[in-house]
Amino acid sequence: MTTLPPPAAELSADEARRIVLRAQGFLGAPDRRAGVRGVLRRLGAVQLDTISVLARSHELIPYARLGAVGRATVEDAYWSGGHAFEYWSHAACVLPVEEWPHFAFRRRAYRAHPHWHHDLPDGAYGKVIDQLRAEGPLTATELGGAKNGGEWWDWSASKIAVERALMHGEVVCVERRGWKRVYDLAERAIPDRLFHDELDDRECLRRLVRLAGQALGVGTRADIADYHRLKGDHFDAVVADSGLVPVAVEGWAKPAWADPEALASTPRGRHRTTLLSPFDSLIWERARTERIFGFTHRLEAYVPKPKRIHGYFAMPLLSGGRLLGRVDPAREGTTLVARQTSLESAKAVEPMARALGEAAEWVGCDTVRIERVDPPALAGPLAAAVS
Repeated sequence: MTTLPPPAAELSADEARRIVLRAQGFLGAPDRRAGVRGVLRRLGAVQLDTISVLARSHELIPYARLGAVGRATVEDAYWSGGHAFEYWSHAACVLPVEEWPHFAFRRRAYRAHPHWHHDLPDGAYGKVIDQLRAEGPLTATELGGAKNGGEWWDWSASKIAVERALMHGEVVCVERRGWKRVYDLAERAIPDRLFHDELDDRECLRRLVRLAGQALGVGTRADIADYHRLKGDHFDAVVADSGLVPVAVEGWAKPAWADPEALASTPRGRHRTTLLSPFDSLIWERARTERIFGFTHRLEAYVPKPKRIHGYFAMPLLSGGRLLGRVDPAREGTTLVARQTSLESAKAVEPMARALGEAAEWVGCDTVRIERVDPPALAGPLAAAVS
């Protein structure tokens, strides 16, 4: 941006951190009456991922904020009653159904510039639409098979067609069944009052920038744009009309913007102690996590095993509003195994033991076993604390 208005407020690093924690649902009493759907509305997007260790990431997100909500309850909250849909936001995400109109800009972009260059046989696209109209909702397998039998990316014509229809907005994912997408016609799955592409790109972008700012509490241009994977110039074009206000944050090298409501009162209340999915929106952006928490975290699931430092699916420990360590968990029967635990200091022992115990109970484990600990001197105190 070439010119910036003067900041509406100057925030200390700690004030910004607490604003972020409250905005993300980790500071103050959780809204249990709103439940999982309330978490989804508050965050605006819950990222999906194939990895399942304790649970899948979209289950871990409400767990981290609400505690031991039943996993079936989580799935039901997302997928029953037409409250949500899956689409491309930060990545593949569960999104509140109310935001369907505001992704019209992305649907238009996909229609104008197809994301894949697979050739489709004549009639394949129309055949999928007709089959969904007659039989839907259906998985790709039920539509004729997801693969041609080759490598994982060797999709069948029906799979390519339905995914293209999803990106264009003619089809919507209404459920994950055994991790398979379940597709239906958007005209049938999206409520009539929301089923339109009437908003122009600017209105869509303004809404998504405002939503991202509200979900983050305070963020830089890159933070806010990245939340729904917008371009920087998209942010620049609408931020002045988004309702967000410029702020200066101690120690942040770049300008920031905040939700005015986040500035209106001092964040207070109880901090959550919990394990975080690496795909949690509190920490999914590495540079932001380092800036706010002074904590470097990297998902190592796709790093060759000999080069991993903290483990396959290391989950950061949040306690007292700080990131105090991380653990790479696994399950063996009814035992939760802490394969690799890294603690910032001895002060992290008790919170880590508590978080491991709560997570174990949530997923039906009755024992926690501690394996490698860094520093090794804390292995004994951690094992004693979890027992």
